Amino acid sequence: MSGFLFTTRLAADASNGNARLGWFTTPHGAVETPAFMPVGTHASVRGLAMHELRDAGANMVLANAYHLYLRPGDEMVRALGGVHAFARWDGPMLTDSGGYQVFSLSRYRTVTEDGVEFRSKLDGARHHYTPERVMQIERNIGADVIMQLDELIAGGSSYDASRSAMERSLRWLERCRVEFDRLSRDGRAPVRALTVPAGAPPLATDDIARDIVAPPQALFPIVQGGTWADLRRASIDGILQAGDWVGVAVGGLSVGEAKSAMYETFEVCSPLLPADKPRYLMGVGFPDDLLEAVARGMDLFDCVAPTRMGRHGTVFTPDGKTQIQKSSNRTDRRPLTESCPCPACTQYDRAYLRHLMVTEEPLGPRLLALHNLTFLLELMRETRDALRDGRFGSWSAEWLARYRHGR
Repeated sequence: MSGFLFTTRLAADASNGNARLGWFTTPHGAVETPAFMPVGTHASVRGLAMHELRDAGANMVLANAYHLYLRPGDEMVRALGGVHAFARWDGPMLTDSGGYQVFSLSRYRTVTEDGVEFRSKLDGARHHYTPERVMQIERNIGADVIMQLDELIAGGSSYDASRSAMERSLRWLERCRVEFDRLSRDGRAPVRALTVPAGAPPLATDDIARDIVAPPQALFPIVQGGTWADLRRASIDGILQAGDWVGVAVGGLSVGEAKSAMYETFEVCSPLLPADKPRYLMGVGFPDDLLEAVARGMDLFDCVAPTRMGRHGTVFTPDGKTQIQKSSNRTDRRPLTESCPCPACTQYDRAYLRHLMVTEEPLGPRLLALHNLTFLLELMRETRDALRDGRFGSWSAEWLARYRHGR
């Protein structure tokens, strides 16, 4: 796993709480934390180009192994040079194993100790998803950071159900670790031969000796246990006993539980997680939740909600969320946000953005999705500046008060 290093420091000002400034180095570059990762489910953030993400301030992007396994296939991604070359993104990347998709598509799957049997929504074909198979898929895709297969259940689930899922996630983690290490040692299995059009460049898999060598990657375990403090502690204890990890993820939140319970779970987990490892909070991406999580010691974040909301006309502003289609925006020549550097704010006004949305012009959803991403990336940049200057506590309190007052 050469190429991975995390350096962090708690801010000197005690009023900053557990918030921390860090630097996470990967084979494809460094990420300064706290950081938000745009979600490119199919190796693409819907409607946006990778250069737009880079211009907006993104340094690390997430893709989803489950979806890439279904289309175009993990072996196809590997043959086309791996996910970085495939997506035209030369920075750090992370792939989620698909645990959330298994959770959200409950009608189509059956969970057993061996893994997950599910039926594809694309063509109805049956698939068998095991910890070993997930490691093979993610190592084919080739992101810098890959996630274990875990069992995610709904927020508010019973203690017994939460314990069962947490314990199964630990058992699956061990199977992931063994297969991850085997692939690092023995290499990836050769893929079937693929033909290319006449005159097209050769595929990466054509050079078998070079291709079977697994790329340097870091496997992150996932803390589970619902909102039950003792289960979260047991999950972390099991994870730390299972190996020396490059980083640790906290999952199973923002799935229906109360926000207060989510924040309390951060407070339970943070003191138990290694201080010298990045902490990835999965699936959380609303502005106030990010600042609350940073204050409680979290480092990396992702969520599809900002772009999805933007495509439907809901945008983030310093004064809370607003719906651009509101009639009051018909004659409003102000930008969405004065200080935002995105194209929606610097080149257009609210009246025109509303017009694009109500007339269903494709430019509208694109601009608003890019705005929401830029807003969160700028928020994380301002967070890092505040941590660096030792004023995170006071700055965050003021920012949250304005944002929540305007909602």
